[in-house]
Amino acid sequence: MMRFIFYILIFILFLGFVVLNLEHRTDISFGFIVYEDIPVFLSIFISFLLGMLCAIPLVFFFGKKRKKSGKKGLVSRADEIRRQDGDYGID
Repeated sequence: MMRFIFYILIFILFLGFVVLNLEHRTDISFGFIVYEDIPVFLSIFISFLLGMLCAIPLVFFFGKKRKKSGKKGLVSRADEIRRQDGDYGID
């Protein structure tokens, strides 16, 4: 439930950003071509999507590496301390 509320808050923030920047426009140049009067929110949104697309290969690379090493998720701090100190049977 908290995750759903978090997504709704992020969506509201994004929507507020879009509404506040509807009138702001910019030119985007790729060196040989220039796009004029592009809304700022659209350029930031496209940059964000391209960043996520660039991150996808990294996620798959590190995901496969973790599976090969035999780790199954995160180890809790209590388990880590127990491995270091040993379980002495004291509660």
